[in-house]
Amino acid sequence: MTSPSAPLYHQIYLVLREQIAEGHFEDGKLPSEVELADTFGVSRITMRKALDRLVAENAITRRRGAGSFVNAPAPARRKERVGGLLEDIINHGLVSRAHVLDFGEVVATAEVAELLEVPPGERVLKVSRVRSYQGRPLSYITTYVPREIGAHLKRSRLEHKPMLTLLEEAGVQVTSASQVLSARLADTKVAPLLEVDIGAPLLFVQRVVRGVQGGPVQLLWGLYRPDLYEYRMELSRAEGDKANIWVSQQTTIHSGPVKKKI
Repeated sequence: MTSPSAPLYHQIYLVLREQIAEGHFEDGKLPSEVELADTFGVSRITMRKALDRLVAENAITRRRGAGSFVNAPAPARRKERVGGLLEDIINHGLVSRAHVLDFGEVVATAEVAELLEVPPGERVLKVSRVRSYQGRPLSYITTYVPREIGAHLKRSRLEHKPMLTLLEEAGVQVTSASQVLSARLADTKVAPLLEVDIGAPLLFVQRVVRGVQGGPVQLLWGLYRPDLYEYRMELSRAEGDKANIWVSQQTTIHSGPVKKKI
């Protein structure tokens, strides 16, 4: 997935937002607009647009004649512990709401066929959804499932329940999942759906879920807004490392043990 690079003001906004989160401005006051424009080598108009984004997110406050000041951080996010990584994924689906955009059978591409371990050209169920949290679009998710499993799913039910829950209700025993995280840029299709700029950075998740027989029962490709969604892991030399999914700034869903080799 490719798209134009993010606008310059948006790149500056991301840098400043990260600096604010890391406490770079110890006295709470940002340099002046002119100083920031000189630092980043941009015009004052570009700099002002970046600062406007921070004001809109309530990250900073502008005071006429005094400058821009960092707002106090939001209260610590509440943590909810659940049983494991798969339960974590299901719980994430329960606290957010899905809108189904596409639902129907398609011919599996070579990549989809390989990941689902089905013959190339075989028909599979494809579902595209936008998931929202507290009225704000959080993620754009495309899911593929083998045809025989997809026959148990109904479009209307996917609006109200996570797919993994529906699969288990249909008798599919889900036992494990492998996941790859990387980054993508929002293209012309995804940007308006997630209400971000074209070229804005997104968190990309590829997840393959397996059933009791060991074969894949679901392939998921998800694009997530990094300002609303974070995935954190705590690693140690012992087993029992924990992966955390953070949704928005109010609800945190903790997964259970995840085995890692260090």
